[in-house]
Amino acid sequence: MTDYKDTLNLPNTNFPMKANLAQREPERLAQWQAEDLYQKIRAARAGQEKFILHDGPPYANGDIHIGHAVNKILKDIIVKSKTLDGFDAPYVPGWDCHGLPIELNVEKKIGKAGVKVDAPAFRQACRDYAAQQVDKQREDFIRLGVLGDWQNPYLTMAPKFEADILRTLGRIIANGHLLKGYKPVHWCMDCGSALAEAEVEYEDKTSSQIDVRFNVIDNNLFNQRLNIQQTKPCAVVIWTTTPWTLPANQAVALNANLDYVLVDVGDQCLLLAEALADSALQRYNFEHTKIIARTTGKILEGLLLQHPFYMRQVPIILGDHVTTEAGTGAVHTAPGHGQEDYAVGLRYNLPVYNPVDGSGVFLRDTEIVGGEHVNKANTLLIDLMRDNGSLLAVNTLRHSYPHCWRHKTPIIFRATPQWFISMDQHALREHALQSIKSVTWMPSWGEARIDGMIRNRPDWCISRQRTWGAPIALFIHKETEELHPNTPALIEKIAQRIEQRGIDAWFELDTAEFLGADAQNYTKVTDTLDVWFDSGVTHTAVLEKRADLQQPADLYLEGSDQHRGWFQSSLLTSVAVRNTAPYKAVLTHGFTVDAQGRKMSKSLGNVIAPQQIFKTLGADILRLWVSATDYSTEMSVSTEILNRMSDSYRRIRNTSRFLLANLDGFDPTRDQVAPADMLWIDRWAIEHANELQKKIQSAYGEYKFHQIYHWVHNFCAVEMGGFYLDVIKDRQYTTAHNSLARRSTQTALYHIVEAMTRWITPILSFTADEIWEHIPGHSADARNESVFTTTWYELPSMICPTEIGAQQVNLQNYFSMIQIVRNAINNQLEILRSAKTIGSSLDAEIDIYCDAPLYNQLSLMTNELRFALLTSDARLYKTNAPPENSIAITLDNNLGKLWLNLAASKHAKCVRCWHHRNDVGQHTAHVELCGRCIENISGKGEQRFYV
Repeated sequence: MTDYKDTLNLPNTNFPMKANLAQREPERLAQWQAEDLYQKIRAARAGQEKFILHDGPPYANGDIHIGHAVNKILKDIIVKSKTLDGFDAPYVPGWDCHGLPIELNVEKKIGKAGVKVDAPAFRQACRDYAAQQVDKQREDFIRLGVLGDWQNPYLTMAPKFEADILRTLGRIIANGHLLKGYKPVHWCMDCGSALAEAEVEYEDKTSSQIDVRFNVIDNNLFNQRLNIQQTKPCAVVIWTTTPWTLPANQAVALNANLDYVLVDVGDQCLLLAEALADSALQRYNFEHTKIIARTTGKILEGLLLQHPFYMRQVPIILGDHVTTEAGTGAVHTAPGHGQEDYAVGLRYNLPVYNPVDGSGVFLRDTEIVGGEHVNKANTLLIDLMRDNGSLLAVNTLRHSYPHCWRHKTPIIFRATPQWFISMDQHALREHALQSIKSVTWMPSWGEARIDGMIRNRPDWCISRQRTWGAPIALFIHKETEELHPNTPALIEKIAQRIEQRGIDAWFELDTAEFLGADAQNYTKVTDTLDVWFDSGVTHTAVLEKRADLQQPADLYLEGSDQHRGWFQSSLLTSVAVRNTAPYKAVLTHGFTVDAQGRKMSKSLGNVIAPQQIFKTLGADILRLWVSATDYSTEMSVSTEILNRMSDSYRRIRNTSRFLLANLDGFDPTRDQVAPADMLWIDRWAIEHANELQKKIQSAYGEYKFHQIYHWVHNFCAVEMGGFYLDVIKDRQYTTAHNSLARRSTQTALYHIVEAMTRWITPILSFTADEIWEHIPGHSADARNESVFTTTWYELPSMICPTEIGAQQVNLQNYFSMIQIVRNAINNQLEILRSAKTIGSSLDAEIDIYCDAPLYNQLSLMTNELRFALLTSDARLYKTNAPPENSIAITLDNNLGKLWLNLAASKHAKCVRCWHHRNDVGQHTAHVELCGRCIENISGKGEQRFYV
């Protein structure tokens, strides 16, 4: 047997079949860093229109988790796709560096500030700790393939940033939004500090629920209001799940418009909301009850009641917050322990009394419960009220209750002197609500969510009693507590000093140095700012300050929980400073869960660390999973899911390798074939890629990355692997090396790999960069730029429709029809393979019978139809009366029917092309070859027009 291997155009490429991503990706990262790839991209886009995706800062504490990876990869996909669009899209990462979690970690190592170590040393330890965390997280983010200005990130603990935090506070003060007040705030007893709204999460808690009598002081006046005559003592019944707040009670609130009933229960009469009376009376277990009067809440306003265990009289007041959802319709009111209580108390000038200290312990001089923790006080007070007869019922209730997001413990509400950004004194709420309307929210429900939060939120408590944080660097008058009249100038002077020395410059500052003789009248504020204020002002401290950025940002992208966090703090500070939103659009993603939809938890053992993924599978597999997942909802991840991603990755990689391997010896400057001269199927492939590219570009613009994943994977698996690449193998391998038939194929493959590499660049960044190095022509001086500095590939326009005589052919429609026919025939060939009648489809011959419309379409290929069907022969007959023994097939897409006769070929097999042909052996010099192969190796070469 003669060896004809050297006469074939066999595929050849140095692009490895095996990815070895875990090993190769770090090498490629080192190459990117050595060539300063990020700055090359910036240089390539200099002067172009900017697109700014502003990075929300992760907290500098702990290793990154899978949620961090999702967030950074999504941002990177967007930035890289915008770069392909031609935008100058810089990415400046940042970190949030102040705050309690860092303090707690440092306390574990060196003790509390002011106890075992002085405050300056403690702050330096916090700064060092945060810097270490930033370095660790930065290394992992870079390992994910995220390109950015990693050597120049923004850090909220940088002295320049800390100074700009203060400057932004000064602008907010100048616009009239700062307020000092004694108000109830979320308070964590473990933190010993006020909490921001975003630092509160709601979990189930079991509480004692009690019903308590507040006896009416003047029964005669009470009877007159109800227009009744009766002699029994009366009481208003309240219901609460926080008995410990009763020492601070200042009133009982009713709803002015609710209907109330006075119920005779034997020795007393009780006032209850009519809608809740039956359920309440069931709790009290009275044998005989009778309604003796009805009224509305407004009739009873101002009447006095007796506190259940203090010698204190409290009024009945009215409030819209009183509802009939639960309880009795009468609400115990302690303005020092609740926002709604505080709000209604302002209208009635009630005292804001808070007898509880920062650790949750009652002040020593508090009657009955002094020195007791609030949790123990609950039991003491319940026992006391049981003994004095004021307790009507006590039960337990499982309900949603606010918890500290760090300690996972229930919080309390307690009034403390704090600094607030007022939502209403200068219409901040109104302007923020207007600004929300100017923003594009994705998904659209985000608008309603943040609107509701802004519409209903209390004033923003921005002060904290901590050591590690940006200071509220203000001077206030010792008597009036008013800000110093030169506050704007003082803020700038202090900011300049902080810019040089950091926040210690404020804490160590001598008041007399700044205020001179006036210092005796003023005191320094020692509170620190809420860390949400720090990150919330990045629009001024970063977007306004950096020359490569601008504000407002085009996009903010974070998890959906940030409607109550960074999105909101950024919005409020931006509106407070310049009366506009800091972003044009806001995009949110969901959270990661396991395959069963459970939250990631160490106790469940379902945590998947990104570090483990890129050490075993590679970062590109993680990136592919992020792109393949609909991130608008919860994102399921598991080892099995990631392994499936590895399979999908191999399909994309193998398709790319096939394209590259079959471009061996192709020089795009020399060997490209003009569109008009290309074969039909090659033109179809380019046109199909062009249509897909339009969809992909649009999907990137709409941030619908999961669609791109499915389209690209389908393109590789179906249109390419399942059809086009399968069909062209014969022509690519067997035709003459420099023939039009082969160069036409290579031209199509070249255009496709140029385009497809860009399609996957934002997602499979490492792999795309690797492919780029192997595309022909990239070694030339004009083509040595990185794939990350390019724009979308401009695929050549194909001549379509195509004219064949008087008939016009739309190639997209035509080859869609061919694929349907081919798939139907393949199903029948598979039956022959299973029966071992044939080995491969080339062992078969087929007779195809069809009516005139289908015949006219298929016959356009003349004798090339067999190459499209991958059979050794395909004979076509026009008929409406097929042979009786033929197989009838109904085609998809209403293409009608065709009938088949299939059989194993009886002709000899050509050893070069593996087709069975009747002319094998007819050439004495090449007895093992068919006539076509002989023509290709020693003649002028065969001609192809269609496939």
